[in-house]
Amino acid sequence: MPPEPIRYFDRYDRTTKIEKIFGERWLRLAYDNPVGRFAVWLLVRRSFFSWYYGRKMNQRGSDQRILPFIVAYDVDVSEFTKSPFDYTTFNQFFHRALKPECRPIAPGAGVAVLPADGRHLAFADVDKAGGFYVKGATFTLGELLGDAVQAARFAGGSMLISRLCPSDYHRFHFPVSGVPSEARLVKGSLYSVSPIALRRNILYLVRNKRFVTLTETGEFGTVAMVEVGATNVGSIVQGFLPGRPVEKGEEKGMFAFGGSCVITLFARARIAIDPDILGQSARCIETYARMGDRLGVAPA
Repeated sequence: MPPEPIRYFDRYDRTTKIEKIFGERWLRLAYDNPVGRFAVWLLVRRSFFSWYYGRKMNQRGSDQRILPFIVAYDVDVSEFTKSPFDYTTFNQFFHRALKPECRPIAPGAGVAVLPADGRHLAFADVDKAGGFYVKGATFTLGELLGDAVQAARFAGGSMLISRLCPSDYHRFHFPVSGVPSEARLVKGSLYSVSPIALRRNILYLVRNKRFVTLTETGEFGTVAMVEVGATNVGSIVQGFLPGRPVEKGEEKGMFAFGGSCVITLFARARIAIDPDILGQSARCIETYARMGDRLGVAPA
């Protein structure tokens, strides 16, 4: 029996599509059979494995991978701030900057935006969000944030999971304006965050290395951002200054090579997420949308 494809909903043309997965054959071998899962536990999840691969993507000669990747995954080069031929390593291309006009920020003081390009799942009440990757499986906010006191602040709140594929724009941005705290590191492993892996074990999201940042806002209260590392993510780079006010849509940081994930949390009753994203999420289908597009509004 052929493996079940990964489907997502495209917010722009309103159609359901099948995801073209980078390294799909390897991922299914690694996570869909016992021998592969043992190899993941023994070797692949460990930081030195991703460090080694990330180092390869920073070496001279890795730029030869860029054009084949662009063609295979239909990456829009017109959005780049420079020519694909100007990148000297694959990692430079991977965390490329884009022209600002290619990611307009939805206006309005009471409007929150998506923090990253990718495929998004959203839940109005995080306490009722179980089973979105595998039936009956969930995780606690305490496990995600690595802090029970912080977790209590978001009980009954709203959650957005933004999953980035290797072909996506790999910088992440603030979804709201406010004053951010210092990013707190929660140490962990580096499992894949592909649906192939998450359908096997959703707890990979809370076992992986991650950074937690709290942003104090006027319209949305306290908003948490959690950047989750993954296999072959060489590093998570934070590029903001803690304590300095930021504007909605301002760049927060970037991921080095690999698929990654950003989780955004709002406290109870502090956001009304747009119904199109919520509706697809209720069907356990991710919605593809880009950074800066509208996520939802602060209740009046």
